[in-house]
Amino acid sequence: MTSHPDTIAAVATGNVISAIGILRVSGAETLRVIDRVFFPLNGHPMSEAKNRQLVYGTLKDADGAVLDLCLCTISRAPNSYTGEDTAELQCHGSPTVLRAGLQALFAAGARQALAGEFSKRAFLNGRMDLTQAEAVIDLIHSETEEAAKNAAGQLGGAVLRQAQPVYDLLRDIASHFHAVIDYPDEDIPEFQMQAYEQDVSTAVLRLETLLRTFDRGRVLRGGLPAAILGRPNVGKSSLLNALLGYDRAIVTEIPGTTRDTLSEKCELGGVLLQLEDTAGVRETADAVEKLGVGRSEQAAKRAALALAVFDMGEGLTEDDRRVLELAKQCEKRIAILNKSDLPPRLRAVDFEQDFDAVCVISAREQNGLEMLGDAVRKLFPMPEVPAGEILTNARHADAISRALESLKAMLEAMELGVTPDAVLTEAETAMAAIGELTGASVREDITDRIFERFCVGK
Repeated sequence: MTSHPDTIAAVATGNVISAIGILRVSGAETLRVIDRVFFPLNGHPMSEAKNRQLVYGTLKDADGAVLDLCLCTISRAPNSYTGEDTAELQCHGSPTVLRAGLQALFAAGARQALAGEFSKRAFLNGRMDLTQAEAVIDLIHSETEEAAKNAAGQLGGAVLRQAQPVYDLLRDIASHFHAVIDYPDEDIPEFQMQAYEQDVSTAVLRLETLLRTFDRGRVLRGGLPAAILGRPNVGKSSLLNALLGYDRAIVTEIPGTTRDTLSEKCELGGVLLQLEDTAGVRETADAVEKLGVGRSEQAAKRAALALAVFDMGEGLTEDDRRVLELAKQCEKRIAILNKSDLPPRLRAVDFEQDFDAVCVISAREQNGLEMLGDAVRKLFPMPEVPAGEILTNARHADAISRALESLKAMLEAMELGVTPDAVLTEAETAMAAIGELTGASVREDITDRIFERFCVGK
């Protein structure tokens, strides 16, 4: 276990009024600190309580004034979140009470925890690997149910379970090779690279399967860039408001009301979208509106999904055809025939050749949005892998990619029959990459940068 001479404390819940607020303490002096601020009503010091037993008592400041009547629990090292002695005070959720309680802990000998310091200590003390530690903050920041499930799976060690067998194989190969070289007089089986060829092939397939999930994982974590395109007054802003569930964009009957792009996130069909509502696409002499149309064109180039909106109550215009061509720049395209409450002058079949899906909706009446969600879900399906085995982190993907490159080089060298030492160089390179993934051999500056993303108290 890594030794930490100081004891840290922080408010582990948000700075808002709530039913419960938690103060968290960790470090070698935790029990001494907690005995100075918390006084159980049973008359026994908190340091004598059993692990993970909730005890009722009073929280007092340095002058002995009562701050709260609350609950306290302790977990002794090494069986705690951080691997150190820890304590939690479950107080009433007044930010004022929590701040006063935190000051009492500081007066008793603790110091303010840095952002992510509890989780960092858990990592340094071997309570979790680096992929699990990063999953903590991903779980906190998850914006969809699927993202939360995947982060929870990674917190449970899903990525580690895929990477560790590959690391163990490489370690076995390297240790066998070096044992034969270093101890020629010992009765060690002869080192033959061909004996490991099938295992390395299996390892390559394992990492390839994991790496293939990254494209969908980026969407799961950060959202899919999606542009709402259309000529003026087809209902683009009404669609944005309907998807968000509130009036984010101004809606009027005046063409050209939207002159700039509006960006918002929303979940549609279980997929997190980074929506951009764009200015209406049309020929115009207005200099400001021209700038807006230019930004619409740029939004289409950035987007992975085009939501091209057409007015069902009108026929196809020349500006609509410009929108259609603009949408073709996107990888996936959905034609949205809006204003289904009007007599139809457009047919869905006329759009099927140029679009991946066609949805008939009424943004104003909020009809057909479920069909639109189903279309998005079908275009961007979740990989059929267990929860947690979707790579969402660019650092993870980079480490897996480098390990995979070295594994493939190993396999090629085995097939060509090159000398074992050349193969071992690639094996050790792959091991180093996987070590960076899990934190077994990651540099301290990278570790610091990872935990800077965390909030204080976690």
